[in-house]
Amino acid sequence: MKLHTINTGLFKLDGGAMFGVVPKVVWQKLVIPDENNLCTWAMRCLLVEDENRLILIDTGIGEKQEAKFLAHYHLYGNDTLIKSIRNLGFSEDDITDVVLTHLHFDHCGGAIKREKDNQKLSLTFKNAVIWSSEAHWAWATTPNPREKASFLTENIVPIQESGHLKFISPNEQKSPFKNIDFLFVDGHTEKQMLPLITLENNKKLLYCADLLPSVAHIPLPYVMGYDMRPLITMQEKEQILIRAVAENITLFFEHDSQNECCSVQMTEKGVRMKEVFSLKDMF
Repeated sequence: MKLHTINTGLFKLDGGAMFGVVPKVVWQKLVIPDENNLCTWAMRCLLVEDENRLILIDTGIGEKQEAKFLAHYHLYGNDTLIKSIRNLGFSEDDITDVVLTHLHFDHCGGAIKREKDNQKLSLTFKNAVIWSSEAHWAWATTPNPREKASFLTENIVPIQESGHLKFISPNEQKSPFKNIDFLFVDGHTEKQMLPLITLENNKKLLYCADLLPSVAHIPLPYVMGYDMRPLITMQEKEQILIRAVAENITLFFEHDSQNECCSVQMTEKGVRMKEVFSLKDMF
C-alpha cells in the first residue's frame, strides 16, 4: 500500500467560525488571522494505492463554481486536484474509488466537473465508484436551514444520477476496502465518516476530515462554529483521541495549512500533539 498527499489549494475562512467559543486572543496564537479575521486553511485530500485499487479520499472544492461563489472563500495557491493527481503519474481515469467523508462543498466539489464544450455537469472520475454514508446522504438531500448552504445541488444531483453511487453504513460488518475501516461521527454533521487506514507495518492513519480540521483543534473545547452538535463533537474527539494514543494512530489533517500529520500523547491537560510531520515521514 502507498499513500499520497493530494493538495487541492488553499482557502480562507473566518477565524471565529473555525474556533467557536474559543476567544480570538487565544486561538490567534495558534493560527494567525489576516486583517479581516480570515485564516488560511488547506483542502488536503488523500490518495491510497492498495493492490488494484486507487482510492481518492475527498476531492476539495473543485473548479466548476462561478467566480462570485469562489470569491467568498479567497481560493489561492498553485495546487489543484487534477494537477496533484497527474503529478503522481496518474490520470482521472485511473481512480477506482472516491470516498466522500461528507457532502459539504469543500469536501466533495471536485467530484463533479463542468464540461468545457456544453457546460454540462459530469463525474470528474468517470471510472470510479463514489462512496458516501447512507445516513449522511439522506441528511444532505433534505438539509436543515443552518447547513443548507454547504450542500450544493450541483455537487449532489450529478452523483445521484450517475449510477456510480454506493453507500457505506455503520451497521455493515465489513468495509468495502481491504485495509480501510470507517469511524462514523455526528457532531459536525450527521454520520460524517472518517477513514481509518491500516498499513502493512501495522501502523494506522486516521483521515480526520472535519472532526479535527487542524492540530489547533485537538484540545476538546476547540470546536468549529460550523458544527451542528458541538457537545457531541467534544465527546467524539475525546473518544477518538484517547484511542489514537492507545493505538499509536497518526492523525492526517485535511484543513491544516502547515501540518499534514501528527502523533498524539496523553498529558496532564488531556491528549495533545506529540510530533508533527509530513505523510512521507511515516515511511
